Amino acid sequence: MLSDSQWAHIAAEIVAAVGIAPHGDSDAVRWVAVRHADDHIHIVATLVRQDGETAWAWNERLKAQAAARDLEQRYGLYQVGPVDHTSHRRPTAAEQNKSRRQGRPEIARDRLRREVRAAAATATDEDDFVNRLQAAGVLVRLRHSTINPDEVTGYAVGLPDHHTDAGDTVWYGGGRLAPDLTLPRLRQRWTAGPGATPPDGSQRIGRSGVRHRTNAFRRATASATISASYFDAASPASGEEDIASLAEAAADLLASTVRAFEGRRSGPLTEASEAFDRAAREPRQRRPRHLHSEAGHLRAMSRLIAAVGRLTSNDDTAAALQLVLRMSMIANNLAEFREAQNSLHQAKAARLAAARLRMFASNTAADPLAPRFAAAPAPVVFERDHTKGHVL
Repeated sequence: MLSDSQWAHIAAEIVAAVGIAPHGDSDAVRWVAVRHADDHIHIVATLVRQDGETAWAWNERLKAQAAARDLEQRYGLYQVGPVDHTSHRRPTAAEQNKSRRQGRPEIARDRLRREVRAAAATATDEDDFVNRLQAAGVLVRLRHSTINPDEVTGYAVGLPDHHTDAGDTVWYGGGRLAPDLTLPRLRQRWTAGPGATPPDGSQRIGRSGVRHRTNAFRRATASATISASYFDAASPASGEEDIASLAEAAADLLASTVRAFEGRRSGPLTEASEAFDRAAREPRQRRPRHLHSEAGHLRAMSRLIAAVGRLTSNDDTAAALQLVLRMSMIANNLAEFREAQNSLHQAKAARLAAARLRMFASNTAADPLAPRFAAAPAPVVFERDHTKGHVL
């Protein structure tokens, strides 16, 4: 725990770094630091200097963050890391309040992000993506180019029962859900690669019983085991491209696994998957220039797992839990890789995902057939159209 004098030094360094109160400047603005907890302080400053001039800060956020990273290192504090634009959009206070007023079990933005990610993880192309969303009861609105009306440049999604006060559908563009869910990013994800097509007959497995479902999870576990070895052997100096494609594909496989356990309802495995999603995103959304062969196999397994449907017995649940444990191994290896990259936000997310996956596997193994969630409502299919609405 830092002392008052150490916090005072930190505050002085921050206001000096942003340029409103440089060291030794007696005419600088007046400021005060307030400490009412052990782990942070609040700094309040006027914006008029003692000589009457206005103190115009420039790039103060970046300067403050750079100073904070230096101070974290100097005092041996937990290093947060620079902003990397890998986090998804959080629900606003207004969205949370509206959800509570309407008695919704889940905020619309969170549900839509989960539905879009599940559809993206298993879709083979744009039409398949839209069809999967509509089958899940999600409204889809496509955005067309103003120059070429036949060209689709984006999309937005909404829920049939989520409206503005005026009665219009509330629409969320893909980028408003998560940075990797924009249409251009999804199109890159669907680009054909080795192993990108599910094995022959996978669409029939869902009707073939527990034995085939169990075998599907065993195949996926074998693929995840091979991928974990690539994560373990990679280094930032030579393996960034491979890890980028493998991590994204592993996130898709985990998204399909979540559906097998939890269906369309959010639960502890969903939380683990969301942490893994962030760990898998590249800082500032850099895209891998090539697809690792095993990434294609992971995506094929994602589609295979989606095809076999929900778990129904001890046997298929046990096989699925082995896959969850392999995914926790991948998350651990990814965390080490991110730490070597100095990508601290992703490393923390990967550690969190690994811990949650292990905990889920342990808790579920103790009682594999305990009811986890009520059955999801029957899906409603909506036609694709250009219904008026408000795009967030």
